[in-house]
Amino acid sequence: MCPKDPLFSDEFVTRINQAAAALDQKTKPPGSLGALEKVAMQISAIQKTLHPDTRIARTILFAADHGVVEEGISAYPQAVTQQMLVNFASGGAAANALCKANQIDLEVVNVGVIGDAITGVVNEKIADGTKNSTTTPAMDTTQLEQAINAGRTAVQRAAASGATLVALGEMGIGNTTSAAAIVSALSKVSATKSVGPGTGLDRDGISHKITIVERILSCHGSRDPKQVLQNMGGFEIAALAGAMLQARQHAIAIVVDGYIATAAALCAVGMDSSVREHLVFSHRSAEPGHTAALSHLNARPLLSLDLRLGEGSGATLAIPLIRSAVAILNDMATFESAGVDREL
Repeated sequence: MCPKDPLFSDEFVTRINQAAAALDQKTKPPGSLGALEKVAMQISAIQKTLHPDTRIARTILFAADHGVVEEGISAYPQAVTQQMLVNFASGGAAANALCKANQIDLEVVNVGVIGDAITGVVNEKIADGTKNSTTTPAMDTTQLEQAINAGRTAVQRAAASGATLVALGEMGIGNTTSAAAIVSALSKVSATKSVGPGTGLDRDGISHKITIVERILSCHGSRDPKQVLQNMGGFEIAALAGAMLQARQHAIAIVVDGYIATAAALCAVGMDSSVREHLVFSHRSAEPGHTAALSHLNARPLLSLDLRLGEGSGATLAIPLIRSAVAILNDMATFESAGVDREL
């Protein structure tokens, strides 16, 4: 029997323990495959079967611009967001390469990038970026719902394609600042602990970014998760949260990428605690605030590769591991079927 995760329901834990019992019949010492066994249990519990199917997977990237870029918090110009959409569409980004290498479908969704629509990118654009959250809510209530619904419909498309694994990632210059504000607000850590270099800020840049995050936190007093998302987030962060909220409807496992996606998970789980059951955390980001966010969600990521790219890179890399974990449950012989003696 596995120890109960405080964010998992009794029903979900029962299904996890059924998978644990099945794994203990396999030709290995109990628990000897470590975290892989825990992932297999979780996928089994999500799909409500001891024979889960992970053959069809999709990586979904949500992209948007952020008004807080006006405060000089990024090492890259805002135009890079639109330029990277062109790169995704032409197949030249890291996300494209990783998905191709691992037989994973890739969908890119524009929910608020400044510039024209791009062929090959799903256009769910809400506005030309959010407002500057140091002085006003990043988005209004209608825009928040539009962004959340964009995430929900993306998961519905994935489910219609047969996907049972969805890796979630993002693209948006300035979004580590928005994520840091969300993490500070919901994990109750200071900006000095939630702010990191993002795309490569130096020490002075990080110090300035801390000041900006502190201004965001001071400007918006509410710590209600949905209000925090509206006040401090980005359209792509809200879309990520919407995708997580929708997963339960389709027995889909959401593979969470790095810092920005985990900030969205804080919002989604805060809005609906049952969301946590469907979240598999892929990697520990090089961003320092990621550890605080993961701890708040009682999450142990599968990988630690010092990634800080975004683009769903860590989540995409975790899918082969998840498939391998499920193969242990599906394909390993039992002691009885293999005629192998158990321990004395």
